[in-house]
Amino acid sequence: MRLALRAKGHPADDVEHAIVRLRRERLLDDAGFAARFARSRLEHHGLGRHRLRQALRRKGIAAPAADAGVREALGQVSETAVLDTLARRHWKASRAKEPRQRLRRLWAFLLRRGFPATLILSRLKALWPRWQDALDGLEPAEAEAATEETDE
Repeated sequence: MRLALRAKGHPADDVEHAIVRLRRERLLDDAGFAARFARSRLEHHGLGRHRLRQALRRKGIAAPAADAGVREALGQVSETAVLDTLARRHWKASRAKEPRQRLRRLWAFLLRRGFPATLILSRLKALWPRWQDALDGLEPAEAEAATEETDE
């Protein structure tokens, strides 16, 4: 809000007074926004916790408020259920590919969506145990570190 008002040419003192007033009247609430945004993006857009944090940070939400919002959203919407739904949809959409190749591509897709690698691997192995050997060699710790680096 502060950046948007300054970009429109409002004096810094006026911007600060407006921010204080909006917060006092609870019209500007980063924590509430973060929770609502994270829940919506998790539930309706299929984004995992890493992408949610990243999106909130890009919107100017401080890290503690972003983390709290993501935690609150994860308390309301099951990340596992969202991942399972996305995985099944993606699996059906790529029927032309060989199952082992589909599974590796699905793993990469879910990782890019911001889901934790350990959760992805455990769910894919549970959903498609017949081809779980296709996931051998994918290192969750390395994938998690790569995803967390993009969050910052």
